Amino acid sequence: MRVEAVLGDITRQDVDAIVNAANEALAGGGGVDGAVHRAAGARQMHEACARLGGCATGDAKATPGFALKARWVVHTVGPRWRGGNAGEEQALRSCYRRCLEVADELGARSVAFPAISTGVYGYPPRQAAEVAVTTLLGTETKVELVRLVAFDQASFDIYRELLASHGGRAGQ
Repeated sequence: MRVEAVLGDITRQDVDAIVNAANEALAGGGGVDGAVHRAAGARQMHEACARLGGCATGDAKATPGFALKARWVVHTVGPRWRGGNAGEEQALRSCYRRCLEVADELGARSVAFPAISTGVYGYPPRQAAEVAVTTLLGTETKVELVRLVAFDQASFDIYRELLASHGGRAGQ
């Protein structure tokens, strides 16, 4: 699997599936979640998510991508940061593994991930990126391309640095 970092908007990624950093109700909200719902078509996405009956922290569930370039959206619920001693790392690792498992079930060969839990959930960006990179590189999957999509330059730089230090997989 190739892992790359890009600076951009997750809703505009031309991949088989994008990951949505969702809330447990899958109800849309702010940040990535709100952007994904709006870009996909808020009404359709809301209806599809309502049929899923929510999602537990660390789990992942899929919907169609509707108006997105991506065929599917894999919704995952990251942990809220509580200082680092409340199982946050394990839950975040579970998000990345479960998203790849769901992508495999869907037949997706390319998946774009946002920085899960680093927005309103407060996970420190560098620590979250380390979890993302090490979990993705250590998980067996049929996915051929994983794109870590950074919304800002600082996150992009962290991803590039971490990818370069893990076997020379530098981002673009």
